[in-house]
Amino acid sequence: MKVNRRSGIFMAIFTTCLLILLSACGQGSSSDKQASQSNWDKIKAKGKIVVATSGTLVGSSYHDEKTDKLTGYEVEVDRELAKRLGLKIEFKEMGVDAVMPSIQNGKIDLSTASITDERKKKFDFSDPFKYSYGVAIVRAKDHSGIEKLEDLKGKKAGGAATTTYSQVARKFGAEVKTYGNATNDVYLKDVSLGRTDVILNDYYLCKMGLAAYPDLGLVIHPDIKFNLSEDAFITKKGSDELNEKINKALKEMKDDGTLKKLGEQFFGADVSKKPKEKVREVPLD
Repeated sequence: MKVNRRSGIFMAIFTTCLLILLSACGQGSSSDKQASQSNWDKIKAKGKIVVATSGTLVGSSYHDEKTDKLTGYEVEVDRELAKRLGLKIEFKEMGVDAVMPSIQNGKIDLSTASITDERKKKFDFSDPFKYSYGVAIVRAKDHSGIEKLEDLKGKKAGGAATTTYSQVARKFGAEVKTYGNATNDVYLKDVSLGRTDVILNDYYLCKMGLAAYPDLGLVIHPDIKFNLSEDAFITKKGSDELNEKINKALKEMKDDGTLKKLGEQFFGADVSKKPKEKVREVPLD
């Protein structure tokens, strides 16, 4: 009897341990499966893609004055991408300095950003769908005392903290006045009134910004052109499958003329092609 009772106790303990072990293994498998899901799988399961955009830059991402609808080249490419991926789209408006942290913490799925070697270490990029180069907006009457990039020393440049344009401004000794997610007119009026001296930014954004506010006495400097830029979708590192889907859709959009049409609509040019201008290449530290 003693032997049988001990055997029964042993079997009960063994069975309990086995059940706990099997339960733990089952939970581990579920956790592993969830962890192994690709970004594309997660987005597809949600049925929508969450995209960051500024909503403040004329030509690229802004609100139409009459309808208040969010539109622009970047926004309409986003919408077309979501459509071709069979997804709904949700926009989150934010400043450029908030975009990359928001990708890292999963608040957004993607946004548009210029490709740099430094960013490629931390993020994935799609193929580019917009090409441009850097220029300088200055006061028309005296070019803000700036005739070349070296003249930026001691000047005040308006910009966002983390852009490549602010990097260039600092490289040449300018003090960068940073803004939140400000609209074009805030930047431009500060240069016009002498609060800042210059804005370094994308040629097409500068072109459209000045066209929207033509009475501020500002011009794009005729002799300052630097750093060819390639804008693409930026995603979390390891988004290989997602970027394969994105690149396929972008190729279709380029082949069928969608990118060309949108570029001409919002920038007056096919920005999906590399510009022919000769520009100065400024290494970014």
